[in-house]
Amino acid sequence: MGANHPKEIEFLCNIAKPDFGYITNFGKAHLEGFGNLEGVIKAKTELYQYLKINNKIVFVNANDNTQIEKSINMQVISFGTEKSKYSIKLLSANPFVTMEFDNIIIESNMLGIYNYNNIAAAIAIGKHFNVNNNQIKQALEIYHPTNNRSQIINLEDKKIILDAYNANPSSMKSALENFIQLTDKNKIVILGDMFELGSYTEIEHQKITDFFNNNNFKHIYLLGGNFLKTTTNNKNITILKNYNSFEEHFDIVKFKNSTILIKASRGMALERIVNLLK
Repeated sequence: MGANHPKEIEFLCNIAKPDFGYITNFGKAHLEGFGNLEGVIKAKTELYQYLKINNKIVFVNANDNTQIEKSINMQVISFGTEKSKYSIKLLSANPFVTMEFDNIIIESNMLGIYNYNNIAAAIAIGKHFNVNNNQIKQALEIYHPTNNRSQIINLEDKKIILDAYNANPSSMKSALENFIQLTDKNKIVILGDMFELGSYTEIEHQKITDFFNNNNFKHIYLLGGNFLKTTTNNKNITILKNYNSFEEHFDIVKFKNSTILIKASRGMALERIVNLLK
């Protein structure tokens, strides 16, 4: 289920009448419609309220304190930690997530520590519905993202991490933190505006710009009218009005032998940059 305003999840629950539910995360998404992070949490937990009233079951990521708090006095199937019903351990994410459950190692093609939670949820749900371990391992290891979500594109002298399907302040920060811990050299960041942030638009874009004060990348490009309003003294940052401005300033030489992160909200359509890099 998806929503960008309060009561939409409640409405959808009354249509779908779910027996099980899982909330992936409580991030700073659609703040324009939800008002603030508290509004996001309240709206998403409309799913919990439906499940609780109807004595149904919720899957809970034991590494997420908000999920734990909001699911008190519910029928819970937990996963993630050693004390959970399903213990699932993160082994590494450089760049792909490797994890272990039931003494089985899964080497996924999913990028980033943040995808550990998604894979762990898939394992827990599969286990609950009696999918055998070999099938779980096979399904997770053959999956390759191809929809601009955490997608890796290897070119002759470049590696592109394409995460341009959508973005919000929480997912942007997670992507950057993951990019920092990669051992690749000559890392370049290209970010585009985040939309639907309402009154938080200015402050959240400035926070992302300020994030680079303590993190040195080879080049940093910030695209869009919202980033254009931010300020910085970082000489590695280039701020441009839109994609067209980036295309006009584009110099392929700067991108040779680099690993490049591309992330923005859907409306920025920054997957267009891939063709420039070829």
